[in-house]
Amino acid sequence: MNWRIGLAALAIGLSAGAVMAQSDPIAARKALMKENNNNARAAVQMMRGQKPFDAAAVEAAFAQWADTAQKLPGLFPDNSKTGQETKATPKIWQNKKDFDEKAAAFGKAVADNRAKATASLDGLKAAIPVVGKACDNCHEDYRLTQ
Repeated sequence: MNWRIGLAALAIGLSAGAVMAQSDPIAARKALMKENNNNARAAVQMMRGQKPFDAAAVEAAFAQWADTAQKLPGLFPDNSKTGQETKATPKIWQNKKDFDEKAAAFGKAVADNRAKATASLDGLKAAIPVVGKACDNCHEDYRLTQ
């Protein structure tokens, strides 16, 4: 019986996330970016020896990043240019094709480096700069600086 409760809770959580993305894309993309940052921080801590290498945590990070890359283009509809505090620049909507291509490039970097990163600390050390650069490529053009 407990597995049914867990499965139901998972389904509700996934449904709530989908509804939030449709009803409040700014909040949805902020939540994704926060998770991206949390996972990047944990990976860098592993690389620096501040945390032990944890293949399961690395796999979870790469799974979340892949999910972000897939969802990201859809989280910038025209009605989300303004409304609440956002770091998205107007350039996203002015050059949506390039933005979408950069999101796809991030997804490719994640996919291409996932197995290597989860295999060993050395693999993680090789993968993170590539994934980070793909992330930065989008932020350089499409994120407001603080």
